[in-house]
Amino acid sequence: MDELRVLIVDDDFHVARLHVAYVNAVPGFVAFPPVGSGDAAVRAVNALKPDLVLIDIYLPDANGLDILRGLDVDAFVISAASDSRSVLRALRRGALCYLIKPFPEDLLAQRLRSYARYRRVLGDGQDVDQEMVERAFRILHPGDKSVGRPRAVTELSVLEVLRTRATPTPAADVATEVGISRATAQRYLSGLVDDGAISVQLRYGTTGRPEHRYSIRQDVI
Repeated sequence: MDELRVLIVDDDFHVARLHVAYVNAVPGFVAFPPVGSGDAAVRAVNALKPDLVLIDIYLPDANGLDILRGLDVDAFVISAASDSRSVLRALRRGALCYLIKPFPEDLLAQRLRSYARYRRVLGDGQDVDQEMVERAFRILHPGDKSVGRPRAVTELSVLEVLRTRATPTPAADVATEVGISRATAQRYLSGLVDDGAISVQLRYGTTGRPEHRYSIRQDVI
């Protein structure tokens, strides 16, 4: 996946610069120069096509939640507003995350890493099943993940294949043994990596192109 591009919308110049630094410190993310108004946010989204917008509620020319409603882009709300009404409005209008200012750098970093994994699960143009949708939401909101959740039948089959292998196994071999397509196997394997159930490593073949190979973690029963 290419770097995920982030636009920060905040009229406090110093806070905006701080949040730019937070974003740029997370591998796989890069921040555009921030903008400080609702009108500038709309123009920047249309021109730059960011993957993610971090938008404040209190803007000089508009309420950020009103701007959010018209943006066809993933968004986090970042605001000093701590009332439940603002949080509910933000979620109703499409916010994937709500961060109350001031927040620590590591909290934003954690949310950005979760967002990157969420984007990998729901890759552009691919077909998904209900299990993949549920996994995407668990990744985006890790606090909702219950301990010891039951795994789906296909997940268990993928894990069983890896348990029987003495060496790391490519997705194509897993797909053949489980009886699913390679793309479907890859989605399940990526999800299990994100869940911490299996590990992945790169192997270089004769063509020079790297191949992902998967193995069961020793602490997974």
